[in-house]
Amino acid sequence: MSQVLEIAAQQKKRLAPLSDGLPLLDSGLDSLCIAILVASLDDHLELDPFSSDRDFALPVTLGQFIALYENAAA
Repeated sequence: MSQVLEIAAQQKKRLAPLSDGLPLLDSGLDSLCIAILVASLDDHLELDPFSSDRDFALPVTLGQFIALYENAAA
């Protein structure tokens, strides 16, 4: 969540109240912000769940996005 807040501030985006059920498209982050978030998480966590060989559904909500990273780290 700290990365989301940091990137939103850097990109001067106004965020909706963050919750697990919040659709990413309604979060206030645009596609560039989400790409920056993924790259930032890759740098900080050394983890890219999108490069996995496993099948997964693209996250629609903030909670699903977080779960994707949590499951990849497990």
